[in-house]
Amino acid sequence: MTAADFQRTLDVSRETQGKFERYAALLTKWTAAINLISPRSLPDLWRRHFLDSAQLAAHLPAPPEGRKRIILDLGSGGGFPGFVLALLGCGHVHLVESDQRKAVFLREVARETGAEVTVHAARIEALEPFPVDVVTCRAFAPLSRILAISEPFLAGGCGKDGAVGLFLKGRTADLELTEACKTWTLRIERFESMTDPEGTILRLRLLPVEDGAS
Repeated sequence: MTAADFQRTLDVSRETQGKFERYAALLTKWTAAINLISPRSLPDLWRRHFLDSAQLAAHLPAPPEGRKRIILDLGSGGGFPGFVLALLGCGHVHLVESDQRKAVFLREVARETGAEVTVHAARIEALEPFPVDVVTCRAFAPLSRILAISEPFLAGGCGKDGAVGLFLKGRTADLELTEACKTWTLRIERFESMTDPEGTILRLRLLPVEDGAS
């Protein structure tokens, strides 16, 4: 997939596409110095990283009335999926990245693109919980670990039912769900990935134990 293919697939404006191309240039430059993404994936950057992240936009909950969504992205690394969602105008995105060099990169891309993001150079466990609408992550940790560290945000989300978790998972999704459901009561929806035949998008909410099974 080329940059032009990406623009046509998502039907983004010329201005937004320009921001993505600036992001791509910075990502390519910085990956030579720090481990943002695998160098082997750079030739397929537009599909494997940008489109893979952008597909989450179709599964976001509707924006709250009168304000933008607040999205929390865990282990943002090179900015996937959170920075992509910010450039697509999906809401204000809080990018959580404990690696200081990667956090500097994210701030640089934000400065260059004007993306509506806040970068937290810290571990998610160290953040004081605040209300969010959505929690996202990609290639971050097994589902049980994700739920354990994001529970304060998922359970204390802006909506009456808490925040929505929207997670990109690979071939281990079934095993991770089985393990997570031993501890958590979840409302789960699954969607096929449009970029990975073995990929799955999980959309879920935490439920009180008495509200039923997964």
